[in-house]
Parts: sequence; C-alpha cells; structure tokens
Amino acid sequence: MSDVYDVIVVGAGPAGLFGTLKLAEAGVRVALVDKGKPLEERKCPLKTGEARVCAHCNSCSLMCGWGGAGAFSDGKLTLTPHFGGNLENYVGKERLLSLLDEADSIWKEYGADSAPLYEPDPEFASKVIKKARTAGLQVIPARIRHIGTDRTIEVLRNIYYKLRDKVHILMNTEVKRIMVEDGRVKGVELASGEMLNSKYVLLAPGREGAPWMERTSKELGLSVDSLPVDVGVRVEIPAELAEELTEQFYEVKAIYNSPTFDDQVRTFCMCPHGEVVTEFQSDGGVVTVNGHSYRDKKTDNTNFAILVSTEFTEPFHDPNGYGVHIARLANMLGGTVLVQRLGDLKLGRRSTRSRIERGLVKPTLAEAEPGDLSFALPYRHLKDILEMLEALESIIPHVNDKYTLLYGIEVKFYSLKLSLNERLETSVKGLYAAGDGAGVTRGVIQASASGLVSARSIMEDIHKMNSRI
Repeated sequence: MSDVYDVIVVGAGPAGLFGTLKLAEAGVRVALVDKGKPLEERKCPLKTGEARVCAHCNSCSLMCGWGGAGAFSDGKLTLTPHFGGNLENYVGKERLLSLLDEADSIWKEYGADSAPLYEPDPEFASKVIKKARTAGLQVIPARIRHIGTDRTIEVLRNIYYKLRDKVHILMNTEVKRIMVEDGRVKGVELASGEMLNSKYVLLAPGREGAPWMERTSKELGLSVDSLPVDVGVRVEIPAELAEELTEQFYEVKAIYNSPTFDDQVRTFCMCPHGEVVTEFQSDGGVVTVNGHSYRDKKTDNTNFAILVSTEFTEPFHDPNGYGVHIARLANMLGGTVLVQRLGDLKLGRRSTRSRIERGLVKPTLAEAEPGDLSFALPYRHLKDILEMLEALESIIPHVNDKYTLLYGIEVKFYSLKLSLNERLETSVKGLYAAGDGAGVTRGVIQASASGLVSARSIMEDIHKMNSRI
C-alpha cells in the first residue's frame, strides 16, 4: 500500500479504533500505527507461566497493542456522563449522551450485545446513598455495561476482521515524531526512520502513551494543562462483602473529601469476582497494579482501586513523573508491586507471606511481594486512603477489617490534557487528539466516543477540501 494517506491514526486503543472505523466507513485512506502487538500475540509471560514476576516486556501486552489497555480491562462501559473523562467539556452534555449511545451501539454491533446492563433499583440506590452520606461519602449510581475481559477480546477481534482489508495496519511499529511544516501536519516519522505522509493525524496513544504524548506536545509547542495526579492502592476483599452492592450497581462509584487534608479520594474500577493484575509502564520502567474481571471465570474476591487526586500548582509541571516516582519506590522495595494486610499497615509493620496465608483473603495476585506500603506512599496519600476505607465501612461492612489486602502502587497516567477545540483539533492544522493519553477521557466508552468526534471532524475537513478542488 502507498505510504501517502489521508489520515494516520497513532494508537490502536478504543479511541484510535473507533476513529478508524468511522474513517474507513467513509472510504478514507487510513494507516493505523501502534507500538504493541497484534491481538493474538498479546500474551503476558506472567499469565502464561513463562515468568514468575513481571518480565518488564518492552511493550507490555496488557497495556499496548490491538485494543490498547482496554483489551485486558474488564470491559466496563460506563454509560453515565458523570464518569470517564472530560469529553463533556468539549462537546456538551447532550451531545455526549448521544455519543455514548452511539459508541455503545458499535460495541454491541461487534459482539457486546449479550453483555448485561447494570442500573441499580432507584429505591435500593436511594438507601445506599443515604447510608453513604452519614460517613461523608457521595455515591453516584451509573448505567454500566459489563462485557468482561474475556468477551472484550472477542469484540476487538471482530473489529480487526472488519478493518484488516480496509486499513493499512502497522503493529509493532513505534512513531518517533510528528512531522509539521508551516503550522500544518505532514505525517509521521517512525522509529525505523521511515516517513508516512498524510494530510491529517489523529493522536490516540492511550494511558501507556501519555509520557510520549507529553514529549510530543513539548516538541510541537502545543499548549497543555496538568490534570490531577491519581495515585493509590488496589483493595481486595471477599466478594460476599460487597455482593449486595455489586449485584445491582456492579461498580460502586464513591467520592470522598478526606477530613485531614480535604483531598478528593474516589473508588475506581471495581471488579466483582475479579483478579488483581500487574501492568508494566515501559516508558517509566515501573510495574503498577490494576484489576480485571471476566464474564465466564469468577474468583472468590472483589477488588477495586482507591485513588487520591492531587492537583499541583506552579512551579510543578510533571504529574506523570510524580506518579512514576511513587511506583518506583514500591518496586525498589519488592521488585514488583507490594501487597499488605490492612491490619499490618495500621500496626506499623510489614506483611509477610505467612501472615497473608493465615488471613481470610487469599490474594489473586500471588506474585505480589508482601511488604510495607508506608515506605512508598506519602503520608498524605496513606492517611487519605485509610480515612476512605473507614468511610466505605458504611456501605461495605468489614472492608476496613485487618484481613483486607492492599496492593500498590496504582497510578493512572493521564495527568496531561492537551489544549483542543470542540472538534478535538490541536493548534497544529490537521492534528487531532483523542482518548486517555490526550487527557480527553478516562475510560473505554468515552475514549471510544472521542474517537468518533475526531473522525467526524477530520471527515468534515476532507469534505471541505474536496469541495474546493
């Protein structure tokens, strides 16, 4: 195929894929570039038994490749506009609702149609909200479609079959820089030195690509804003403790202002009957923690993140670097992510393997190293997390017990927000951005929707250009 395209899409995660689907449907010549592996080759050595601890792959199969980090997420589509990113700030609430419905319909078209939709009974939700308020928690009900990690892979495979004959797909291919001339994008230069020319470029590198996006922004002189840094731990408890809530809410979205420091603390990515997993951030060289849950495979535990959002002011300009630093401390202590019983943390002692084995919660991430999270997390973050656990006791009984497991560090690398207009175009003509890596979104469904927005904007530009010829 020609190395001259109408559009080059950087990143094959939800934003890049949904943008590419729309562009391909319109007959636009597209090259889709991603540094990760094809879907069938995305195999974590830790999961296959080839490694006992994270192998520090140059391209983490859980983070990069076809489907992006969304491929091995638990396939949670949050259809309520209050969550999942900042897209509403660009397109408005009414258009966002329409986009979420459209993105949901596309997920269903490619195989998610059988995924259950969770929306709590209003009377039950009202009781939970009232209980939470007594502890200072704000619980916000949401409509959630849960595809499951296993079924999400099937959907992404179907999208690949749709695109493989319509788009030039370049996997295992890293973009070195964006080529710009006289204020207009001209294409991309690959790490191999090869140049791909195009009139338009859509940047959708995802969470893993956030540091790359930051460097690219500086090289091009793009305006950026710093978003709050999200750092915390993943909590693991017996599934029955949260069963009453998860059967209706599936994911409990709770926000808390900590009493001591007045920081915003929130729950994130609840995985009922799921498992805790590691992720390798190759750009920062750190192992972090996350959670998955499947449709067809259940564990005895439920896990979720507690994240502390910290918004720094001048002269600080490196939120991603701050998150990497905290995660690196944990890795330094244990060689991988740490796990600690809540009771041990409160007693000021490290957890040992024997203490964890005697506990009531059997860790789903057996490779995690027992240790002491207080040596890695700043006191402020630690205090916020402990206060949040105490507050959560109001709606999840015994979550604050000594046997609860805490894994660290969990960091969300989307602390950079590009300055974009309502069409998701940058100050460079023809250069668009979408998804988590650009700070536009913070989840699968809004990332998908942002890809649709940018694709339509590009098609409008192409139509105007063609009408002038």
